Amino acid sequence: MILAVFISVATFIMAGCQPLSPMHDDRFLTAVGYASVSEQTGKNVEEQQVRAMRASKIDAYRELAEQVYGMRVSGRADLTDQRLGTETTSGAVDGVIRGAEVVRSYKVGDSYVTELRLDVDKMERLRDYGEVQQVPEKRRQTLF
Repeated sequence: MILAVFISVATFIMAGCQPLSPMHDDRFLTAVGYASVSEQTGKNVEEQQVRAMRASKIDAYRELAEQVYGMRVSGRADLTDQRLGTETTSGAVDGVIRGAEVVRSYKVGDSYVTELRLDVDKMERLRDYGEVQQVPEKRRQTLF
């Protein structure tokens, strides 16, 4: 009898600790991108701000691509005469993000911040509309 009361009280306490709704919606991914205004090239402050806005948006898209597709990490260590020499590590992200929405873009001090939200279901639907075309690295000169 005491054991049954103890189990029911423990169950009640444990159930009371559970959230009533999920902590976050798994259908949406969010990303934040940052860019310094003063580090941008430009003829004046306004041009630097526009460039920082664009750079922060691209940084946020990179963050989304990293969440969706992951990051490829490469590492290398050189060994000479059984002594560790140069060590290098690099990372790369590659992917196509479709359907992301800019939630907010604002200035904080010397930086621009862009917040993006991606509905994963919407991205999947948009992917079905057509093949993904790779963006060329360099534009070729066309003579007409």
